[in-house]
Amino acid sequence: MSDTLRTSPTTVTEEPLAPLGNTASPQKLKRSIGVVGGTLLTLSCVTPASTLFVVVPDLFSSLGTATALTIAIGSLLCIAVAFCYSELGTLIPSAGGEYAMVSTLAGRLAGWLVFVLSLLVVMIVPPVIAMGTADYLAPLVHLPAAGAGAGVMLLATLAGLLDLRANAWITGIFLVLEVIAAGVVAVLGFAHSERGAGSLVDLHVSGAGGHTDTVTAMLIISGLAIALFITQGFSTAVYLSEELENPRRNVARTVLATLAISTVVILVPVVAITMGAPDLAALTSGDISGMVEAWSNSAVGTFVSLCVALAIINAGIVMVIQNSRVLFASARDKSWPEPVNNALSKLGRFGSPWVATLVVGVPGAALCFVNLDTLYGVTGVSVTGMYLLVAVAALLARRGSHRDQPAWRMPLWPAVPVVLIAVLAYILSQQEVTYLLWTGGITAAATLYWALYLRPRKDTRWLVSIPEDEQA
Repeated sequence: MSDTLRTSPTTVTEEPLAPLGNTASPQKLKRSIGVVGGTLLTLSCVTPASTLFVVVPDLFSSLGTATALTIAIGSLLCIAVAFCYSELGTLIPSAGGEYAMVSTLAGRLAGWLVFVLSLLVVMIVPPVIAMGTADYLAPLVHLPAAGAGAGVMLLATLAGLLDLRANAWITGIFLVLEVIAAGVVAVLGFAHSERGAGSLVDLHVSGAGGHTDTVTAMLIISGLAIALFITQGFSTAVYLSEELENPRRNVARTVLATLAISTVVILVPVVAITMGAPDLAALTSGDISGMVEAWSNSAVGTFVSLCVALAIINAGIVMVIQNSRVLFASARDKSWPEPVNNALSKLGRFGSPWVATLVVGVPGAALCFVNLDTLYGVTGVSVTGMYLLVAVAALLARRGSHRDQPAWRMPLWPAVPVVLIAVLAYILSQQEVTYLLWTGGITAAATLYWALYLRPRKDTRWLVSIPEDEQA
């Protein structure tokens, strides 16, 4: 078990972290949102419509009619993941999210590695989503994908500097628009069905030269890494646990409600598109906007496209908010040399970690110019590895002092984390070697940083602080 610090409730200031050994407690974020605000922010991070229109088309191109089945299997796996997040997020309510949970329960090195994996995810996912903006602004203006994505990232960074409660309302409005867009697609797809429900298990994809290929079980298993990524945003609730009122109750509610809602918003339109696509070639092309226009007219297609563009901007705002909290928490927990810790832990006038927000947003804009397939592959491997480590921590969550600590407890423990560990390990083994090497190389470099810098300074570095819940 790692060394963790329990912080008492304090007033947020703009002062840097006090050095260890000082009697002052580490800074904590203020509790300002309830379960509704937290759910809106978390759903916006899942960003169902932008995921549907930006990420799902890649699955259609490789899995064809098996896309809905793959997402459904991924969603079932995510129920087990959500159970782990709900229990650990209420047991350890910290803005550090996964790394705070894993460090506390599985050891400091495991916590550091999950932090690195989460950092990869939080840095890569926003630009991946943002680069889809150009396609959906095309009815109004033609922009290069990388340039439009970079602009969205910079806009999201500016919004991320605002008060969290204000952002909850902004993202809530955008969320309504994207759910409407997903609903329009679902209605149109079902209304123009070309094939029955049996097509969802008649697994084929359009291959080169117009040939029809069968989707194998191994292809579905390989695609599960991306399917897990599609609903991954429900984990945002644990990043916000330090700012949620009564986290012992609201974290679990937010995690589970978000997963349920996002699965419906994403999976139902995918089923409708699969049944309503004119032919297998059109489905495999993943041109959802083109299908929407064919099912209706250009005006409806333009409306849906603009809603998706707003959804992508919405996702960027929420992801920047989430990701800046991860860096803030890592600085508060003394993960870096002191000048870096002091900078990343600074809070602005709205109570947001403004330096950490800039550090997340500006490099995110630069990543919009990196090859998209590489970003997808590394993200899929990182998400799967991160979930694996969280499941290990959940397996250890009822030892010692944590056994009797007030928290939401998952059903069917320890079977849920044990099965989840086995399944996720197998999914990892089926990923492309290139993406495994990229992620493994970054993880190896992080391990060296741990061995050469953090571990020799174990009394002054990487001390995970867990804010006390004043309502517990």
